[in-house]
Amino acid sequence: MIDGKIPAEEFNAAPVLEFNGNIVVINNETQAEAAAQAMRLSGRPIGFDTETRPSFVKGVTYEVSLVQLSAGNTAFLFRLNNLGGFSKALKELLEDPGVLKIGLSTRDDFRNLRRLDATFEPQNFIEIQQLVTSYGIHELSLSKIYACLFGKKLSKRQRLSNWEASELSSKQQVYASLDAIACVNIYEKLKTMNFNEEA
Repeated sequence: MIDGKIPAEEFNAAPVLEFNGNIVVINNETQAEAAAQAMRLSGRPIGFDTETRPSFVKGVTYEVSLVQLSAGNTAFLFRLNNLGGFSKALKELLEDPGVLKIGLSTRDDFRNLRRLDATFEPQNFIEIQQLVTSYGIHELSLSKIYACLFGKKLSKRQRLSNWEASELSSKQQVYASLDAIACVNIYEKLKTMNFNEEA
C-alpha cells in the first residue's frame, strides 16, 4: 500500500478471489425462517450486502432485489422479489441486537431497505469503511480493501446484471455470496491485528 491505498497496477494484477463455500437461495418465508435460525445458532458474525436491479433509464429506480448474508462459509441469498418484499424473518434478524453484522456502505443499504419498510431499525452493525481507516487503509471499495488485506480482489462483472431474473445464474450467486463473505473475512482479519470490536 502507498498512503493507505493500493496502487492501480498492484490491484489490477491481483488474482480474483474464488468461491468454495455453500450457497442457499431463499425464495419463501419458510426458507427465510430456517436460514435466520441457522445464522443465529452459528454464533458467527454475519456478513451483509444487498443488490438492486440496475436502471439504465434516467429517473427510473428499483427496489432492493436481493439481501445476501453469510455465516462462516455459507451464504444465504434472500430474493426479496420472490418473498413479496422485506421478509419478516430477515427483518427481525437484521434488527436483532444480539447478532453482530458486518457490511460496507450500509447507510445506502439501510435507506433502500426502508423504502420497503419505514419501520426498519438495523441493530449491531459494523461499517467496514469506518473500521479500516484506523488500520491505515483508506480505500472505500470492498474489492480494494480486500486486496489490501489478502492480495486478492473481488470480481465486479455481475454487479449490473438483472437481480430480478426468474433464476439467478451461478455467476450471480457466487458474486453476491462473495460480497457478504468478504465483509466477515475483513472483520476477522482485523481482529487478528488486535482489533477491539468494542473500542
